[in-house]
Amino acid sequence: METPLARCTAAALAFAASVACAQNYPGKSVRVVVPFPAGGSTDIVGRTIAQKLSELWGQPVVVDNRPGGGTTIGTEIVAKAPPDGHTLLVMPAPFTINPSLLPNLPYDALNDFAPITLINTTPLVLVVNPGVPVKSVRELIALAKARPGKLNFGSSTIGGSNHLAGELFNAMAGVKMVHIPYKGNAPALTDLVGGHVDLIFNGMTSALPLIKSGKLRALAVTSLQRSNASPDLPTMDEAGLKGFEAVAWNGLGAPARTPRDVIVKINADVIRILNSPELRERLKAEGSDPVGNTPEQYAAFLRDEIAKWAKVIKFAGVKPE
Repeated sequence: METPLARCTAAALAFAASVACAQNYPGKSVRVVVPFPAGGSTDIVGRTIAQKLSELWGQPVVVDNRPGGGTTIGTEIVAKAPPDGHTLLVMPAPFTINPSLLPNLPYDALNDFAPITLINTTPLVLVVNPGVPVKSVRELIALAKARPGKLNFGSSTIGGSNHLAGELFNAMAGVKMVHIPYKGNAPALTDLVGGHVDLIFNGMTSALPLIKSGKLRALAVTSLQRSNASPDLPTMDEAGLKGFEAVAWNGLGAPARTPRDVIVKINADVIRILNSPELRERLKAEGSDPVGNTPEQYAAFLRDEIAKWAKVIKFAGVKPE
């Protein structure tokens, strides 16, 4: 029978091993898997964090782009990697959408990962073609109710953030706008400018030049706080849809069972990077808000996002392509 002394000794040894692991971390190069191709906003965020961590740790921190499967290919790689902190995952918004959208995921989004921190959030902006006779969210809702099934909204893909933002709008406003999916954001924006679709919930960075040139009309942003990139625009919440929130985001995670002290160390170092004035200003200039929260707060965020999008996907009957 195990004695209390033996249990205490085992616990002390485990704690000492955990501390030693964190003190020696990272003992070799670290791989940061980005489940998108190189060049997009998630990749840029991942590379920025990787470069700063490499400078801080004195070890190579290498970005490994593993696109495909709606981000599931890269995500699965990290889920099955050794839990030693040397393989990390940049988690984008589809991480919390896929559990309800894609059947038979090769991983469990909540149980196969150790959340580290939410890196940044980026609001979408609701933009309409100037030919649509509305200048506010309330006017858009009134028009959609007067013309059920006549208004349409574009998106970059089925099940993406801007698609589900439109479906959330349908649900909360009690309207029925028709979804028009495209293969990528650029053709969706092109058709919006051309008047082939009525509106889109779009990323701030690519929409701002079209808003400033008058080719698109902005109605509101989808975060609960106004965006630094366009502070005059109201939030959807302020514009009449109380509690509406649909943001793009990136976080950082590791395989489940990664030592707690290693998670704490990575968390502290990433937050240190996010608090640097240079990085904060860079993210804000791109319409993004740096976050940097605790592993527990990030875990709660993931649970809430999975639950929210599960309801929207069920309500809208969204099916994968």
